[in-house]
Amino acid sequence: MAVSMDDDVPLILTLDDSGSTASAPLDELEREELPNENGGSYDVIHDASSPAAGDCCAQQSSARHDWEMNYQEAAIYLQEGENNDKFFTHPKNAKALAAYLFAHNHLFYLMELSTALLLLLLSLCEAPAVPMLRLGIFVHATLELFALMVVVFELSMKMRWLGFHTFIRHKRTMVKTCVLFVQFIEAIVVLVRQTSHVRITRALRCIFLVDCRYCGAVRRNLRQIFQSLPPFIDILLLLLFFMVIFAILGFYLFSPNHSDPYFSTLENSLVNLFVLLTTSNFPDVMMPSYARNPWSCVFFIVYLSIELYFIMNLLLAVVFDTFNDIEKRKFKSLLLHKRTAIQHAYRLLITKQRPSGISFKHFEGLLRFYKPRMCTRERYLTFKALNQSNTPLLSLKDFYNFYEVVGLKWKAKRNREHWFDDLPRTAFLIFKGINILVNSRVFQYTMYTVVAVNGIWILVETFMLQGGNFFSRNVPWSYIVFLTIYGVELLLKTTGLGPVEYLSSGWNLFDFSVTLFAFLGLMALAFNMEPFYFIVVLRPLQLLRLFKLKKRYRNVLDTMFELFPRMASLGLTLLIFYYCFAIVGMEFFAGVVYPNCCNTSTVADSYRWVNHTVGNKTVVEEGYYYLNNFDNILNSFVTLFELTVVNDWYIIMEGVTSQTTHWSRLYFMIFYIVTMVVMTIIVAFILEAFVFRMNYTRKNQDSEEDNGIVLEKEISKEEVVGIIELYKRSSAAPEISQLQKIVLQMDKYGQMSTTFLGRRSRTKSDLSMKMYEEEIQEWYEEHSRKEESQAPLQEPASASTSSLKPLSLRQRSQTVI
Repeated sequence: MAVSMDDDVPLILTLDDSGSTASAPLDELEREELPNENGGSYDVIHDASSPAAGDCCAQQSSARHDWEMNYQEAAIYLQEGENNDKFFTHPKNAKALAAYLFAHNHLFYLMELSTALLLLLLSLCEAPAVPMLRLGIFVHATLELFALMVVVFELSMKMRWLGFHTFIRHKRTMVKTCVLFVQFIEAIVVLVRQTSHVRITRALRCIFLVDCRYCGAVRRNLRQIFQSLPPFIDILLLLLFFMVIFAILGFYLFSPNHSDPYFSTLENSLVNLFVLLTTSNFPDVMMPSYARNPWSCVFFIVYLSIELYFIMNLLLAVVFDTFNDIEKRKFKSLLLHKRTAIQHAYRLLITKQRPSGISFKHFEGLLRFYKPRMCTRERYLTFKALNQSNTPLLSLKDFYNFYEVVGLKWKAKRNREHWFDDLPRTAFLIFKGINILVNSRVFQYTMYTVVAVNGIWILVETFMLQGGNFFSRNVPWSYIVFLTIYGVELLLKTTGLGPVEYLSSGWNLFDFSVTLFAFLGLMALAFNMEPFYFIVVLRPLQLLRLFKLKKRYRNVLDTMFELFPRMASLGLTLLIFYYCFAIVGMEFFAGVVYPNCCNTSTVADSYRWVNHTVGNKTVVEEGYYYLNNFDNILNSFVTLFELTVVNDWYIIMEGVTSQTTHWSRLYFMIFYIVTMVVMTIIVAFILEAFVFRMNYTRKNQDSEEDNGIVLEKEISKEEVVGIIELYKRSSAAPEISQLQKIVLQMDKYGQMSTTFLGRRSRTKSDLSMKMYEEEIQEWYEEHSRKEESQAPLQEPASASTSSLKPLSLRQRSQTVI
């Protein structure tokens, strides 16, 4: 495949601040008309006075500047497509571009994240503070003002990039601005008065964290939660409706029984049936009425059957169905958004001379801005991998695969099958035999048997241990035997497969890590390093290797590893809700719970702390529930986690209520409903991911999904020499040296070409592309029809140059006519 090295004129030039277009670089091009791919022609921009011959260098320099601007803007479009950023936030002029670049680098992202974390961590130091971390009012108020000033700077850069009108249209930014304004006023008031006041608005500080670039997954989770709310609320209203009906019925049935405190009033009936929905007070809530009339159990059985076993499961089913639909719509939206971004970038990279595709020169210029750390070899291999037609130009159809190919990591394919192929014959035969051994099924099942025996031995050994010191000064012989077997296995696999191939497998990497920890545990026992005894406890992790035996288990583990990043973001989302409720809980309930605080409550025994003497001994009766309080942020998080688990959560609620007011119950009930929403979303997400993977496996029985995405490309010596000549024109010494190494490698082995393998891990997006393969074509056709219907609304000059240009194209680009 030949490499295009012409110095073309951009088909789309970037406007300067004054709105005028830059002239074409060569005088000859200004005097002729060049046909486009549809057979039309483009008129040429030229000044009233023809340029002098001495201006040629200046014009060429201007052309290079135009191309650099186009490369940069195309890279920005592709980044917006990848990050799902709306195109109306695209920078519109040189000043906006400078602010955009400043706000889109990792140092700025780290500043955002650090500022948000500082504001959140201030809750450790503000009243009610963690005792060891308490700071003076002047100190923490000053730190808060400093952090808020940094946020002001961040928003000012964002306004400079977006412009005022776009800034006020960006909803999340406006919410952040309003919260900033409120926080600023409150911080100044605290600093002036030198005393804290009720500040429930501190719960809104988490918005600064949610808006960080690194928390994009959290924003998507929150968006998905809000999108799932309408059907959730419908079923929740149905659930509450039945709860009210049964509360009224229970009040009339059981209130005459004065020994039954659970239905003495309608309020008590509602509260206790709400708690019964969580099964936290069952069967206690039933026993007073059941003792008086055994038939009263029918009331509770019917209630739990309808509310707990039918409506709650119906709630999960509805949320799961909605979640599936949202996931599919989200995938479709992101796919079409990326396609539009690619179209925007493509128009900026085609030329007047060759409007039918992108040359390598301009593709390489794009990657210099999109992936600055990508080396020259990888840039060309990416271009070649995209270019399915094997022509000098990259067509739009091929360019549509940009996001799938640009993430590949390229390595030269080994010319030999094994690492020991070049060794002397005797050594070759030895290592070849080891290779055959470690790849045999007999060896694998022997090691599985050893792992199973080791697991049974650990179980029996642990069962026979008594309380006290579990770690003997003498190292158990079984520990040494099994560790020796695992060490021999590791040595055989490393020598038989080679270190690189051995560590390229996730399971082998896991085996190596567990064996290494087992060895460190042996050292801790042998040298009596007591602080490191905990490493010995990690030995049972070897048992996880047994899950490789069954395909269903492998699918479960693969799904678990795939879900881990998303589960981490969902966990962070739950922590954000925790933070909000913890701040509210501290403002209203700090200091209200203490030992012996709830003597008038039905849960007084759980808060009792009494010393009394029995004979010669002092006995302490301690209820411990007074430890579940809101006296600081850390205690609040522990208390909220206990409320999430819901076991005996009503004891905490009733203890706080007895010390405050009956309205306090709303706080705990709302928290339960919110966590129920989040946990239902998490369960729906796990179900959706697992079901999706099962369906994908059934649909693609012959797929090698465990190997990820692998692409093989061969490049010839002639191609590499052509690229070197291209870079010599631009005097790019580092790029030339990298390519010359490839030529020297070919000369060393007498090759005219070499093969490279591109690899990357398979993502859910890749699986979705296969699952929805037929529907995707319909989406593309629908997207094209939508673009065509919008085309007549565009300016005639813009519409005549490209059928790809959608409505509301960026203001900074104009077609050269």
